[in-house]
Amino acid sequence: MEEWIGQWWHRAVTRAAEPDRTHAQVTLEEMRRSIALLYRAGGGDAAVRVTPVADSRHGGPRGWLQRLAGSGIRVPLPVLDWETLALPAQVAVFDQRELNRELYLWLAALAAVFEPTGDWIADNRAATARALQRFAGLRSSHARLAQAHLAQRPPLARLRADAAPFEAAVQAALRGDDHGPLFVEPQQVAPVWLWLTAGLGNAAAGTSGHTGDGTGERPDGAPDTESKSRRRSRRVEQKEARNPLLVAAKTESITTWSELIRLDRGTDDEVDPNATAAANDMDTLSLARGEQTTASRIKFDLDLPSASADDLPLGPGRKTPEWDWRRSVLQPEHCSVQCSVARPGTPYVPPQALRATARRVRRRLEVLRAAPRWQGGQTTGDEFDIDAWVRFQTESQGGVQHSDSPPVYIRRQRAERSLATLLLADLSLSTDAYATDHARVIDVIRDALYVFGEALSGTGDAFEMLGFSSVRRQHVRIQHIKGFGERWNDTVRSRVGALKPGFYTRMGAAVRDATRRLGARPERQRLLLVLTDGKPNDLDIYEGRYGLEDTRHAVQEARDAGLIPFCVTIDQEAHEYLPMLFGSQGYALVRRPQDLVQRLTQAWVTLAR
Repeated sequence: MEEWIGQWWHRAVTRAAEPDRTHAQVTLEEMRRSIALLYRAGGGDAAVRVTPVADSRHGGPRGWLQRLAGSGIRVPLPVLDWETLALPAQVAVFDQRELNRELYLWLAALAAVFEPTGDWIADNRAATARALQRFAGLRSSHARLAQAHLAQRPPLARLRADAAPFEAAVQAALRGDDHGPLFVEPQQVAPVWLWLTAGLGNAAAGTSGHTGDGTGERPDGAPDTESKSRRRSRRVEQKEARNPLLVAAKTESITTWSELIRLDRGTDDEVDPNATAAANDMDTLSLARGEQTTASRIKFDLDLPSASADDLPLGPGRKTPEWDWRRSVLQPEHCSVQCSVARPGTPYVPPQALRATARRVRRRLEVLRAAPRWQGGQTTGDEFDIDAWVRFQTESQGGVQHSDSPPVYIRRQRAERSLATLLLADLSLSTDAYATDHARVIDVIRDALYVFGEALSGTGDAFEMLGFSSVRRQHVRIQHIKGFGERWNDTVRSRVGALKPGFYTRMGAAVRDATRRLGARPERQRLLLVLTDGKPNDLDIYEGRYGLEDTRHAVQEARDAGLIPFCVTIDQEAHEYLPMLFGSQGYALVRRPQDLVQRLTQAWVTLAR
């Protein structure tokens, strides 16, 4: 009874302390596309992701009801760092929904031109001037936001003597007046919703000496509580280890759990249900690498197999470069790529339903190959080529002389196709997870490769199939399935049936090796299809933005070589990073894994036209 009354009182006093603006609330999810579009259109970095921000402390005053309820201490302040634009998950700052929506757009425009120097007020004033110059249409919106926000700022007379000068400087800057030489930090004043805070991110993570053998995943596969909020963190050094049961008697120095206490604790395999709540109450997470980590308990599952059990190597291997975006340097011969082929095994016998699907898709592709195609640039034909006609009229108006029979027609005719396709499949450890109730991701990929191979073998077009996985940069493994010079036969089918999950996903090195192979083909049209289930990552620094930037650079190298790269994925979060890698029209997201065969074939048909 007492607990129920306490919970009721907490809810009641919290509702009374905080203004109710749910009717005007706008969420980040409904604004995410508009924010990303405006940010990148204004010159923002294409690799920066839009993500929710975690709450942090502010220095503004609180009313007596807020102090009674213990609320109003932490708010989600917008932060921009090298990797993310972290914005509040919901915005209900103003009573009008339209103003809350305009606030999201204003923060996107401000982030596109934000150049931090360390002076918070000066940086935001300079960025505001640049944003209003670049986005002239936002001037009236910014004026409305500034006026509404100034009305919400705390009166200077109500503030303490030491806090009033800081608030006065902020209000003067918001009005466009001179704020003086006073240096103000965001934590010293009430939240300024129209401004950004520069975050440090973890740009130094890649150079922190990370040499662990795992990924930090739980070995038993226990589900972890996931929080997508962007949090501040810092790296600290772990002191010399001692017995975790010997606790130093210095309890008087422990003031809050947000402070780092250099104390050895025993490792617990149980999931902590309060971990997210504890992280939410911390302004900065302190990260230290101990001698024993959870990931180290699964390193034996990630070791390379012995030579007797491993696939057969093909050739001595090759060296490929890798792009380091932090230094803007293409590191030569940075990765070791080894091609291998599965050992001969039992013949692959696909299910009857899969064979029927393969026959149906093969007949469809054979019909498409035999069908006549539209040929442009003809002096006579069945229909007008609208693009050619507009170009002809424009050039004629400009004084360009043309013949009496300009090539402005199109007509259908049979033509020999010159096409080569290379399919690169992700065989990382994540493909061992279940995609449906009855099939793993690797099973879905295997079925797609079988149907794709059966279908393309009937078209007569040249094609090659490869798989890839990696264990750091020294072991990038290319799984040979079918080469351009091989026929689609039982040997190749048995390689498809022998596919199994590998290790990690160093996609940039695999794409570069595929580009080298496909670039040597003489066909006029060359398609590079990448089939994956997640973003690039590896055990070393190849994660986060480093892996994304290297893969993007490798895809651009493929385009520069005259190839057409395209990605097909079953990762439901792919829209957050694949537009950066392959472009907004360069990938296809498969919502249901069982539709992978159909979507892969559809993508090939569209690109091969």
